[in-house]
Amino acid sequence: MVDLSQLLTDLDEESAEVDALVADRPAVDWAEPTPAPGWSIAHQIAHLAWTDQVALMAATDVPAFYASLQHAATDPGGFVDRGANELLDEVMATAAPGGALDRAGAPAALLRRWRSGRAALATALAAVPAGNRLPWYGTQMSPASMATARIMETWAHGQDIADTLGLSRTPSRRLRHVAYLGVRTLGHSFAAHGRATPNVPVRVELRAPDGDEWVFGPADAANRVAGPALDFCLLVTQRRHRTDLALVATGQVADEWLDVAQAFAGPPGPGREPGSGRDAARSRRAGVQP
Repeated sequence: MVDLSQLLTDLDEESAEVDALVADRPAVDWAEPTPAPGWSIAHQIAHLAWTDQVALMAATDVPAFYASLQHAATDPGGFVDRGANELLDEVMATAAPGGALDRAGAPAALLRRWRSGRAALATALAAVPAGNRLPWYGTQMSPASMATARIMETWAHGQDIADTLGLSRTPSRRLRHVAYLGVRTLGHSFAAHGRATPNVPVRVELRAPDGDEWVFGPADAANRVAGPALDFCLLVTQRRHRTDLALVATGQVADEWLDVAQAFAGPPGPGREPGSGRDAARSRRAGVQP
């Protein structure tokens, strides 16, 4: 039985860690471009706030959520970006007339929006009756699955922010949720790239931040992936290119998986170019070509 209360605690802790990355930053830092093309740090936080808002709708107002799907269907490749942009514009217009991000009130207003939204979502997920599933894009999710997905996405966008600011984060046990989703989405990863879903198991053996081992899949599987849990999570969230990671694939299916892995729903992401991590972001901020 999945412990939803523990998942919600982990989601709160992950959110608080990302919150702390930006809470005391000057407004000019919020305008910094992140590794996601066209997205500033403000867009990253706006995206988290927007996704929490949509998830809250799925948990509390199913008809409204299904109505929102009609808008998503008109622009399946861009509605996520549009949602973040619209929320950011709304917050900025309220906090800083004229829309200038360097107005002192805009970052604080965006943070308040994200904080209130994620708190409301946690309360709503805890109140979903046992056995109920929530509608989502192309699927349905249990409250536990929704919380796990929010942990994964919060961690991933937090990585974008940390990379932009040239910061290192200490990996935590919460990475297990990200790794779990990365393993569970193996089939989706292939399908999203137009490839046949593998019909053979893959064994995943990861070194956890505390030195423990996280293992997924049967022990006798011929296809295997092994390496640090952090590297696996960076891969499946497409925050690093596989050539920059200490992951070892054994078997054709495992090797192909490392090229297409994505723990998030939707169409395939562009991924990252080799050498595009934290040090490269620091060089860009300093005006040096990495």
